[in-house]
Amino acid sequence: MSEIRDELDPPYEVLEPAEYTGPVLFNSPHSGSTYPRAFLSASRLDIGTLRRSEDSFVDELIGGVVRQGFPLMHAHFPRCFVDVNREPYELDPRMFEGRLPSFANTRSMRVAGGLGTVARVVGDAQEIYDQRIPVDDALRRIESLYKPYHRSLRRLFTKLHRDFGAAVLVDCHSMPSTAGHRDERPRPEFVLGDRYGTSCVGAVSEVVEQTLRSLGYSVSRNKPYAGGFITEHYGNPAAGLHAIQLEINRALYMDERRYERSRHFNALAADLETLATRLGEIPLEELRPYRAAAE
Repeated sequence: MSEIRDELDPPYEVLEPAEYTGPVLFNSPHSGSTYPRAFLSASRLDIGTLRRSEDSFVDELIGGVVRQGFPLMHAHFPRCFVDVNREPYELDPRMFEGRLPSFANTRSMRVAGGLGTVARVVGDAQEIYDQRIPVDDALRRIESLYKPYHRSLRRLFTKLHRDFGAAVLVDCHSMPSTAGHRDERPRPEFVLGDRYGTSCVGAVSEVVEQTLRSLGYSVSRNKPYAGGFITEHYGNPAAGLHAIQLEINRALYMDERRYERSRHFNALAADLETLATRLGEIPLEELRPYRAAAE
């Protein structure tokens, strides 16, 4: 594990602006592309197949928000190694040699689908490992990567809330342009997930949707993605804490087969800077805790 720590040093990155211009934080938890050598050796899949679960280049795509005065956090480790957009212990007992802790969630829908905190599959249910892996390996990934990531994310979010009286987390992801061979219908260019209106006030979702539509993009809300663990657990609108998930169609900015940026990459990155600016312009009284409305 010490070798893996060396390869993933640092395991994630926090980019802060010289001056904060608003209470908005951008996060890219699935764009990590540093695959530890020991993990590649243990996997039965080649790195090209493993990368199918990666939100390639999303951290770069939203990198310009820092220039606009907003912090950005992103992982260096890949989500198929450990997924920070899950509960800390969503684990499939069929994967591991040894006994899981009694508090592990072994029955969630994500575990059943092979996509727990330590994933069993990537892509179209392709098994990552050809044998069980030590349970201690999974627990070390959680202790050394998952928990520090969330401590830093929570610290940033809390800083914004303290400084502005409210905070908005934009959790950024990418999605394949189609759902797979069973359904070739093209997906929207963006999918917004606000947990059906429970993870943020309506002003946040409306600004994101209206800004993207005004820039010419097709937008869906909560279908097929309503927001994952981060959106659900960081969003608490009554306390002035707002979270929204942003899924970006990969066809907008990359060649999905070659894992290369397309010629449209820079234009989309500029549009996402515009989105960040618009979010930062939401009046703070619309974001602060609800108690003000009751007075």
